[in-house]
Amino acid sequence: MSLNKVLLIGNLGKDPEVRQANSGVAICTMTVATKDRRKDQSGNWNDHTEWHSVVCFGKVAENSGRFLRKGRQVYIEGKLQTRKWQDKEGRDRYTTEVVADSVMFLGSKQDIGSDSDYLSDTPMQETPMAQVGNAPGVFASLKTADSLSTVAPSGDISFEDDDIPF
Repeated sequence: MSLNKVLLIGNLGKDPEVRQANSGVAICTMTVATKDRRKDQSGNWNDHTEWHSVVCFGKVAENSGRFLRKGRQVYIEGKLQTRKWQDKEGRDRYTTEVVADSVMFLGSKQDIGSDSDYLSDTPMQETPMAQVGNAPGVFASLKTADSLSTVAPSGDISFEDDDIPF
């Protein structure tokens, strides 16, 4: 038995970049930062930022490119994948990235800012989270999303300020 599952909550480091594959499928790449708080040898707390390369396809890619902007907090579900490519000199290079099959926008209407395109005709105006959807048939094991859908918050979570890592 094996499992390849990635769950991330973080902030976008820059605006997502969307392009079209030769087949016409949308491909979106984005960089997500997560923070971890650690104690150093002298007992002081230090923040550590980890950067994750994320790629998504189809409707998820289109919606991510349309609605997400730098700094926006997102929840991503996907899997790790390493791909091989060649640089300009013909040397083999490897890139490990998260292939997202689901991307959720986190935050509230106030977090969105003044991007009028983001607020137009979307169900996100009334809900604090909106799900972009699931990846297309590019990967046979992943489901296809037909449209942008809303997701209700899943209840209260209690925690102490010391539990927050940033």
